[in-house]
Amino acid sequence: MTLRSSVAQAAGRATAWGLRSVLHRSASQLPGRVGLAIDPNLLSELSAKLSDGAIVVCGTNGKTTTNNVLAAAVEESGATVLCNRAGANMEPGVTAALLPGKGADWAVMEADELSCVRILPALKPRYLVLLNLFRDQLDRAGEIDRVQDSIARALASSPGTTLVACGDDPLCVGVAERLHGSNPCLFFGIDEALGLPSDRVPEARFCQVCGAELDYTYRHYAQLGDFACPNGDFSRPELAWRATGVEVGREGVAFDVSGRGIDGTVRVHAGFGGVYMVYNLLAALAGAVLCGVDPATFQRALDGYRPENGRLQHFSVDGREVVLNLAKNPTGFNQNISLMLADPRPKAAFFVVNDDYNDGKDISWIWDVDFERLGAEEALSLVVGGHRANDLQVRMKYAGLPAPIALTVADALSALGDLPEGRPLYVLTNYSALWPAKAELERIGERRG
Repeated sequence: MTLRSSVAQAAGRATAWGLRSVLHRSASQLPGRVGLAIDPNLLSELSAKLSDGAIVVCGTNGKTTTNNVLAAAVEESGATVLCNRAGANMEPGVTAALLPGKGADWAVMEADELSCVRILPALKPRYLVLLNLFRDQLDRAGEIDRVQDSIARALASSPGTTLVACGDDPLCVGVAERLHGSNPCLFFGIDEALGLPSDRVPEARFCQVCGAELDYTYRHYAQLGDFACPNGDFSRPELAWRATGVEVGREGVAFDVSGRGIDGTVRVHAGFGGVYMVYNLLAALAGAVLCGVDPATFQRALDGYRPENGRLQHFSVDGREVVLNLAKNPTGFNQNISLMLADPRPKAAFFVVNDDYNDGKDISWIWDVDFERLGAEEALSLVVGGHRANDLQVRMKYAGLPAPIALTVADALSALGDLPEGRPLYVLTNYSALWPAKAELERIGERRG
């Protein structure tokens, strides 16, 4: 370790101490920024403190939940873990998460898709878990092919890293195609038809090799499913981990898993729902197995896992159930709508869209969300908010859904009037609105298990 690196670590740790102990604020990013300003190679230096290596979780949707479940499973196995649990997933956040302590067995790190090109060459993880790729923050990230190229470049700069990707996603498999054998690749997926209605606006329809429209044996949502190019150029790869016997409901998910490192078939179950959660948990289990965690230990960790970051977090406000979740792009919103519609109770919803830097200024994506599906809910009460509340209100008008505007969750409850207590409220927000909504709900309500 160089003198420069030692000074950078000391400065980063001092910054973290000051933020937490004096200012009582989050230290998820600034300590990393300070350290990197002193030593731009600090992340690479810190990676030497990991005895077993690192595993990185990347993708458009589900990174934080998957990363945190994976970290909990590795810890449950008895290993020590450094993890950016708060979701600070760019280079400063990953660096800040590696600053504490003298060493650890594993780093389990969530990484922003475009930041992988800086994180992977420095961290040189053993595995990169790629969950999915959807259009997101177009003004920052650009179109999907730019994101794919960035991830492929990151992997090529770390040839010892194995790509563990969703084999049901043509865009993730397209990243593997771009590697041209530079990195080992393994794939996971749902190996059966679920009988779900297809999204009206699919994210990817064309072959990653020749451009022909893909054929699907079945499609679960967006572009995820069993696909093949009619010209034989491109298809879903062989799955190293397969989910079957999938059950999805409002109370949670359950599915069987077989594959690499698993003796026979194991049943995985969790108390949070959505088909997307099957993919998240399947990816987390695949990563855990690669880190030496057995499925029984993984399930124990999952049994004790409670969402605390605003993702599918439940609260009670004056006896009313409130469900908070992140919905930051068309696919995320559509999956949240599916989750809402799976709840047979009459319900209310508060949709919040901001346009801060971390949200993306371009919110034209709201026109790709299938809000029209909510028209079938006769008893739905809807309120909208956020910096772009007026845009949301117009979008709802075209969906045939009246939607008054509210500034806060409390205002939304007031705007809903004398809503029966038994009706749950679903609060769906994009990035910058999530933490304020979570803080408000913690202040006015009680967290539910």
